[in-house]
Amino acid sequence: MATTLIYLHPDAPVKPAPGAACNGCGLCCAWLPCPLGVLVSGRRHGACDALRWDDSARRYHCAVASRPSALWPGLPAALGRPLQALARRWVAAGAGCDCEAEVAGDTTGDPRAA
Repeated sequence: MATTLIYLHPDAPVKPAPGAACNGCGLCCAWLPCPLGVLVSGRRHGACDALRWDDSARRYHCAVASRPSALWPGLPAALGRPLQALARRWVAAGAGCDCEAEVAGDTTGDPRAA
């Protein structure tokens, strides 16, 4: 099994157990983009370009699901809501953690590095 080092914000929450509610740890989107993230980022591996850190909430979120105009300035408002709904469906918002990455920790003992 290959090891991938993923850098996340030091204040990011620890990855939840599979099936547990999403807590915004960001690991899934930093590891592999969802189908919409592939379109946004133009790649199948690595961090999604829509992954955003929210300092006030101390968590990651998907810019397509929360504020598509941040990715595409000038996006007509009529397209924003459908894009948000599509993004929420593709990231399985509310369905629980389905990230298959195993968190191994890093040399400093931070359990958030995978």
